[in-house]
Amino acid sequence: MIGIFKKREKQESDSKGFFSKLKKGLSKTRSGLKGRIDRVISGKKEIDEQILEEIEEVLFTADLGVKTAQELIDMVRDGVGRKELQNPEALKYALKQKMLEFLDVPEIEHPVPSHGEPLVIMVIGINGVGKTTTIAKAGYMMGKEGKKVMFVAGDTFRAAAIEQLQIWGERVGAEVISQKQGADPSAVVYDGITSAMSRGFDVVLIDTAGRLHTKKNLMDELKKIKRVAGKRLPGAPHEVWLVLDATTGQNAIMQAEMFQKEIGITDIILTKLDGTSKGGVVVGISNQLKIPVRYIGIGEGMDDLREFDPVQFVNAIFEESKTN
Repeated sequence: MIGIFKKREKQESDSKGFFSKLKKGLSKTRSGLKGRIDRVISGKKEIDEQILEEIEEVLFTADLGVKTAQELIDMVRDGVGRKELQNPEALKYALKQKMLEFLDVPEIEHPVPSHGEPLVIMVIGINGVGKTTTIAKAGYMMGKEGKKVMFVAGDTFRAAAIEQLQIWGERVGAEVISQKQGADPSAVVYDGITSAMSRGFDVVLIDTAGRLHTKKNLMDELKKIKRVAGKRLPGAPHEVWLVLDATTGQNAIMQAEMFQKEIGITDIILTKLDGTSKGGVVVGISNQLKIPVRYIGIGEGMDDLREFDPVQFVNAIFEESKTN
């Protein structure tokens, strides 16, 4: 029993520590959203038309995306009209609850590996968003859970991409399957899945290119990788993770729309949330695309890729002390 209590205390301590780090990482987002709202309503006892117009400006410039900002504004105006949001605190509470509603996105149905088969995850996104680092952190996390992890170097176009993945593989204890630069990415993926199946690996994380000669070439290449993976192991890739850079704000929503249309996505991984004022993009992505945010990155450390918790995220923006 003592061991159970100690484990629970450690989990609670880790959760509190991560929440503090999340609040710190979202400080610019909090200042740009809640801080600006606080300045608009400071000292006011009721919500009038001038305040509504200023709130609209805050929401439209908070990188939530036009659709999501408009829905929040409509909700506020409707609430004020019905005399349900008659004071600043009620307005802030309503915004918080509506954001939580937007973030409540169900898991997208996807194939699961049969017993004894590896879980194959295809990781996509444009160059510079942190795909390879995300793969390393995910592999590290899965390795700590006792899983046997393989990385597949499917980005054979970018200089040093293969070497970068090999270095990460050594650091986190994951095997790396690769070929020389310029090789057919689909062939590398085929070999990787074959090796993983024959050698009892639990997880295969496939790195992919983020830029080729044209956007169409990139999408065609990713579709080919997806087809070849499915031919080698029916159902693969079981998950498709899109990695997005939070600092790009509303541009991340456009990227997600493009990849969702062309490839299909099961999960969003949002990196570089720490230090950006554009963290509100999480809300816009969830609401607009109905794709769940799986993990968020709020630092450079190997433990800084964490499962996304909507309640923690919204509490961190609105400076609530509770973590659940």
